[in-house]
Amino acid sequence: MNPMRAPGSLTVVGLGPGPDRWLTPEVADVLAQSTDLVGYGPYLDRIPHSFHRRHGSDNRVELSRARLALDLAVAGRKVALVSGGDPGVFAMASALFEALESGDDPAWADVPVRVCPGVSAMLAAAARVGAPLGHDFCVLSLSDNLKPWDLVLKRLRLAAEADFVIALYNPISKARPWQLGAALDTLRTLKDAATPVVLARAVGRHDEDVTITTLGDCDPTTADMRTLVLIGSSQTRLLPRTDGNGDAWVYTPRGYAPAEVA
Repeated sequence: MNPMRAPGSLTVVGLGPGPDRWLTPEVADVLAQSTDLVGYGPYLDRIPHSFHRRHGSDNRVELSRARLALDLAVAGRKVALVSGGDPGVFAMASALFEALESGDDPAWADVPVRVCPGVSAMLAAAARVGAPLGHDFCVLSLSDNLKPWDLVLKRLRLAAEADFVIALYNPISKARPWQLGAALDTLRTLKDAATPVVLARAVGRHDEDVTITTLGDCDPTTADMRTLVLIGSSQTRLLPRTDGNGDAWVYTPRGYAPAEVA
C-alpha cells in the first residue's frame, strides 16, 4: 500500500429486511462515516442521499462488486459494502472473502475489513408470526446459480428427515419460477401435509404480506423473490390468536417429543 495515501477501510453491512428502525446503530454509524457505498442498486436506494459516492450494480455481480469495494478501499476510500438483511446470510460478506482469497490484487490483503451484522429476513419473518424457529432449524437457498439443483433437493430431503424447521431463501424468480413448487413436492413425500408453512413477503415494508398455510395447501405461485418461506417441523404448531392481528401464532416448542411408534 502506498504510504503517502490516506488509509482506506472496508466494512460489510446489512440494512435489515425492511424499515429504518431495523437498521442497527452500528450500521448507521458506518454509513454516516463512509465516503463510498457499494451495493445492489435497490439496496442503495434505501439509504438516504447524502455526500456518499454511490456505486450501484445489478443483482448477480457479487464478486465484481466486492472487487470494486476493495479497489476503492486500496485507493484510500472508506467503503461500506451494502447488503440487505444480514451480510453473512447468502450475501456480500462471503463474496468479499471469496475475492480476498483469490488474491487478484496483493494490495487487498492490507485493507482493514470489518463485518457488521444485520437483521436477517428469516428472523424478521419468524417474529411476525411468533416463534417458529424456537427449536433446531436449518437455512437453505433454493437458488441453483452457484450449486446444482440435485444438491438442493438432497439437502432438503436430509433436512426433512432430520425434522428441522426449514427456512428457504430465494424461493422463486423469473429465471426459475418452478423451483419452489418442486421443493414443496419433494417435502410432501417426507412430511405431513398439515405441517405449518409461512410465506412472508416483504416483511417490514409497505407491501408486506404474510400468509400462514400448510404444506399440503401451499401454493408456490403466491411467492416471489422477496418471499421468505418457513416450513415447520413435526413439532411446530398453531396457537389461536385473540388480538385481532391474525388467526394464529406459529411456534415450535423448545423441547422435542417424537411421535410414538405404533
